[in-house]
Amino acid sequence: MEQDHYDVIVIGSGPGGASLAQRLAPTGKRILILERGDYLPRSQKNWDSQTVFVDGAYQTKETWFNHKGDSFQPGLHYFVGGNSKVYGAALFRLRERDFETLLHKDGVSPEWPVKYDVFEPYYAEAERLFHVHGQRGEDPNEPWASGEFPHQPVSHEPRIEELAASFRHDGLHPFHLPLGILLDEKDGKPTPTSICIRCDAFDGFPCLLNGKADAQISCIDPMLWLHNNVTLLTNAYAETLETDARGRTISAVNVKREGAHERYSADIIVAACGALSSALLLLRSANDAHPNGLANGSDQLGRNYMRHNQSVLMAVLREPNDTVFQKTLAVSDYYFGADDWEFPLGLIQMCATSHADQIRGESLPSWLQFMPDMPFEAMARHSMDFWLSGEDLPRPENRITLHRDGRVFLDLEPNNMEAHHRLKHKLEIAMRTAGPHLALLERSLYLGKNIPIGGTAHQAGTARFGADPAQSVLDSDCRTHEINNLYLADASFFPSIGAVNPTLTIIANALRVADRIKERLG
Repeated sequence: MEQDHYDVIVIGSGPGGASLAQRLAPTGKRILILERGDYLPRSQKNWDSQTVFVDGAYQTKETWFNHKGDSFQPGLHYFVGGNSKVYGAALFRLRERDFETLLHKDGVSPEWPVKYDVFEPYYAEAERLFHVHGQRGEDPNEPWASGEFPHQPVSHEPRIEELAASFRHDGLHPFHLPLGILLDEKDGKPTPTSICIRCDAFDGFPCLLNGKADAQISCIDPMLWLHNNVTLLTNAYAETLETDARGRTISAVNVKREGAHERYSADIIVAACGALSSALLLLRSANDAHPNGLANGSDQLGRNYMRHNQSVLMAVLREPNDTVFQKTLAVSDYYFGADDWEFPLGLIQMCATSHADQIRGESLPSWLQFMPDMPFEAMARHSMDFWLSGEDLPRPENRITLHRDGRVFLDLEPNNMEAHHRLKHKLEIAMRTAGPHLALLERSLYLGKNIPIGGTAHQAGTARFGADPAQSVLDSDCRTHEINNLYLADASFFPSIGAVNPTLTIIANALRVADRIKERLG
């Protein structure tokens, strides 16, 4: 049945949709947020590594395929707050050069139609909105900023400080990770254990104590408390978008909620489901005016999927690592190249401490069989863990498609991998002098799936923005070229992905798009 008409409908409550909605909320306009999931339940299982990583309890149970017909479960999470409920809250700005044409060995990272100077004030607002802790001037490749971080950096624990000192001795420039985290302050400094007694469960886990600055905590909950013009519907799956006969305007959103079919309309529709799910929504909504999917006259919808070349590496140490909150350090010295490599390599950052259940669920090297029966609990206690990200270049053939029978196909052919392997080698060299360790092992497990295809963290592309409607899906304001009231506000718009975590750029862009929508609404 036809429901009330709204000024704006936002589909998705992750970082993009939530940030855009909270920006528009003070206007008094009627805003409807549609979230296909519910609130993530808060329980002790939120901190159980077996539940979260091995069982993938909070991950969607959908089955997708690749072009070979292999099946997998994508690492997507349908909850209020979206994927940010399980993200690691590392909130980086893209480097200024990431917005320009950048040459890699395997090709070109393309120029953005909107440059860093336009994004900078929105980055500053995004850092305030998501409580980012950091320190300007440490990162040798950080872009210029109009001000300091809103909060002081989360200080390193002793073992991580030793690692930082070793890296500095080797000529590197380790810096404090910019983190979106809600912490008490003591003597002007954040105290890692003041909010969360299990900060080792911060990265990849839902936070039981709401200490993580995710989209629900930073945007949705405060907005609903302050503004009665905003409505959130949970368990509301946006099945398709309808257009007028000419295909120029979205006339309705068809929603399945609690077994019933509902229909909503608005002057402006914003899809913020995540780069993969937003592309699928537009593909599902094909009609006579848009036979290949909404706004897909360019045939670019779903193409150019990117999600970084990523590795999780675990150093097995001779000495125990009793660090509680390990995720405080990063190294960007090789972001744009190295003495022995003229092309960009990527970013090294710490990630959460390994847990015994994770290690037990992985395929470990055969040489570990010769160790004296080291139990997984002991191995976890002796581990130090790193997340490596390199740039995944946009390729038209890397794409998400929807078959007529409803099956979803996601194809990703890795590229630019030599740079990533060189980055691993740089970390191995740095770790040789950082203290005695047995080996640097590659962790294959990521939220219960292998990173190569099922791991959809850092998803981007699929509906890139640009000036040429023949080569892009969105204009520079992230409105579709072909439908005048349809915007996208997630990482779909990225023409390239750089090598830093994309969430802060998603938030900053959502605030920018919200300002364009405000102007349009008057």
